[in-house]
Amino acid sequence: MSSFLESRELRKKYKEVREYVKIGPIFLTRYEKARIVGARALQISFGAPILVEKPNDMIDPIRIAQLELKSGILPLTIRREMPSEEFQDVPINKLILKKD
Repeated sequence: MSSFLESRELRKKYKEVREYVKIGPIFLTRYEKARIVGARALQISFGAPILVEKPNDMIDPIRIAQLELKSGILPLTIRREMPSEEFQDVPINKLILKKD
C-alpha cells in the first residue's frame, strides 16, 4: 500500500479514537502500558490461562503479557480521571498502541 493511503487510514483511525476518547491522549501511555503488562504478568505467573498462542520457548510472563497486549485481546479498561473528579472508562482495545 502506498504511504498516502496508509497515512489516510491512520488519520481516519485517529479521528475515530478521538471521537470516543474524551479524557487524555488517544494513545495508551507508557505508564498505562507498564501497569497493564505488570498486572497481567502477575496473573500469568499465578497460573491464569494464556490468551494467545505463544512460542514454545517463551516462558517469561512479562513477554507473554506484552504479546497479549499487542494482539489486542485483553479485556481490560483504563479509568482516566480529571482533577474535577470527572472520569472516563476506556477499553484498552479502543486506544492506539504505539510501536516500540
